[in-house]
This record gives sequence, structure tokens and C-alpha cells, in this order.
Amino acid sequence: MKYNLDLAIPSKTAWVEAVIADFDSFLQDHADCERKASATAMSFVAKYPNRIEILPELIEIGIEELDHFKQVYELMESRGIQLAHSISEDLYIKGLMKLCHSGIQERFLDRLLIASVVETRGAERFKMVSNHVEDEGLKKFYKMLWISEAKHGNVYVKMALNYFPETKVYDRLRWWVEKESEVLHACPIRAALH
Repeated sequence: MKYNLDLAIPSKTAWVEAVIADFDSFLQDHADCERKASATAMSFVAKYPNRIEILPELIEIGIEELDHFKQVYELMESRGIQLAHSISEDLYIKGLMKLCHSGIQERFLDRLLIASVVETRGAERFKMVSNHVEDEGLKKFYKMLWISEAKHGNVYVKMALNYFPETKVYDRLRWWVEKESEVLHACPIRAALH
């Protein structure tokens, strides 16, 4: 069953063209994003240990994202690319986080829904990469990743439905989908996931 909502706007073709033109930089950023995605799932575990209904899935996502990081790192190693010395500021994530509610319950809902929208955007972009790279191994790798990210986009909404009424979840998710498109539109196009 699909829980998440479709994105309000598609990524621009110029984005995937930038990625293909500087794939090494994209891989460095992609590795960083996988580390951050794992850390996000585990931060939910650390901040909300009483939310026992969702802990097993959060732990699974954390492990899966860390495995994706390992796979990207191995790909980088095979191409002679090092990890970046520092993780650069992600204007996309920063722009979304600035819009979060500050109340405890509201922030919990917002963080779950942001995670859903970010994973959904990641799925869309990995699908674009898969469709545009020429290397068959990379095509297969990014297809696997977009399927995984799409699943995570659903899981985070499903988690929210454990704690909040469906109407509240979907009203807020629609709001986030619109805001995500505004934040994305304001970000510069570069060889990075966001």
C-alpha cells in the first residue's frame, strides 16, 4: 500500500545533467547523504525510545541506509574517489528543518513527514540517475536504491499514522509536499543529491 504522496514538482533535467557531468562529486555527496539518512533514523530511536511501535522499522532503516553508504563507498573506492573531508551544508534539508513546528508532538510529526518527503525525492532522483547513466552496473545500483528510498518514503508516513489521526497526517503531509517544492526550487542545481 502506498502511504506517501506524490511530489508537487519533478526534478529538473538540468539536475541529472549536472550529476552525469560530475559524477565523482555526486558520489561524494551521495555517500554523505546515506550516512545522514542512517543517522536520522537512529536519532529517532535516541529521541523517542518510548515509541516502541516504530523502533524496529527505524533500526532497520538505519542499518539499510548504512549499508547503502558502504556500497557507495565501495563504488567510490573502485573509482579512486575519496570521501569528502567534511560534510557540506545541505541547503535543502536546512530549508525544510527551518519550517518544523517547535512543539514536542508537532515536531515529531513534522520530522517523520520531512523524512518521508526527503526519501520520496531521493527515490525520484535515483530513478533519474538510473535512467541516465550508461554503465549497466550503475543503472542496476541506482534502480535498487530508488526502490528502497520509495519504500522508506512510505514507511515514515505509516509510522506517523501510529500516533496521529489520518486527516492530520495527510493535511500536514500535503503542506510539506508543497513546501518541499518551494525549498527545492530555491536550491542551486549542482552534482549533489539535493
